[in-house]
Amino acid sequence: MVARRVEALVAFRLPEEQVILLEGPRSVGKSTLLRAAAAAHRVDVLDLDDLATRDAAAADPALFVAGPSPVCVDEYQHVPAVLDALNAELNRDGRPGRFLLTGSTRHTALPTVAQALTGRLHRIPVLPLSQGEIAGVLERFLADLLSGDSGLTRDRSTTSRDDYINRVVAGGFPLALQRGPAARNRWFDDYTRLTLERDVRDLSRLRQGAVLPALTNKLAGQTAQVLNITAAAAGVGLDRATADSYVRLLEAVFLIHRLPVWGTTLTARSSASPKIHLVDLGVAARLLRLTPAKLSERTPSALTEFGHLLETFVVGELLKQASWIDDVAVTGHWRTHDNDEVDLVVEKPTASSGWDSASGVAA
Repeated sequence: MVARRVEALVAFRLPEEQVILLEGPRSVGKSTLLRAAAAAHRVDVLDLDDLATRDAAAADPALFVAGPSPVCVDEYQHVPAVLDALNAELNRDGRPGRFLLTGSTRHTALPTVAQALTGRLHRIPVLPLSQGEIAGVLERFLADLLSGDSGLTRDRSTTSRDDYINRVVAGGFPLALQRGPAARNRWFDDYTRLTLERDVRDLSRLRQGAVLPALTNKLAGQTAQVLNITAAAAGVGLDRATADSYVRLLEAVFLIHRLPVWGTTLTARSSASPKIHLVDLGVAARLLRLTPAKLSERTPSALTEFGHLLETFVVGELLKQASWIDDVAVTGHWRTHDNDEVDLVVEKPTASSGWDSASGVAA
């Protein structure tokens, strides 16, 4: 059982928020976190992955959400109408700590009914394990930087290139990390296939769903690069509009992350295109069929591929740390049309002006 930083975050924020939603990829540990919170408060978990429970919730959502606080609902997105019942319950009793939910689909991707809790719902991302969580080390690099500390150590790193390669291909999913290389690759294959076949199709009726795996592979090849939907669409025979809608679906189920542009008003020379990053590096490496042996080669193609994966690795680790602290207002990348670039900018708010771009972190 790996200690998750988000567990303490939930315990701290639950007494302050009416509804907390833990959202992130499947198999990342959300249900484990929910069960731990439910056990601490001596309440049951209502699992909407279970078909019988799902049918009962759809038949009578008001009865379903009644009970001692916090009412804990796993994979709530299967019955979005439950949120209307939550909203009605909060109209009667708006105390904090009423509901704790998990979801494997981004809340913003759900139907309009899901917006019933606007102003009452606090979303906390649950991402694959960070390197500190895997090693049992408390990570404070980003927090120290945002507080004014340099966040740097004078100790020389002992992490080798091979170490980074092995960390990249292993990823951060708890179940994958427990396996050897061959079994882990099978897990990545099954995870990707089931996510595309089940979760994406639950969100939308796909006119050309058969090309979704190929599109996902094309996007994996763009990780740490400015998103080029036109090129990805052409590579699988889709029109741009259809490909764009499919990209949004892949983002909705946490396979990819679009890092938006930061500071587009700074100069007309700034690019307006987001960068794309795979949420988990193990999934990315498997989609691209990049093994430790291949990434260790000194060929130009291997060096380029590892460079992109390493950038996604660093950005992903910093975004995980950003998700644990309150002092982050904006994250993004900055790039000009002349290819001057900052891969990650983390900006924090200030009490005086509301934003403090000077306190941003450039990686």
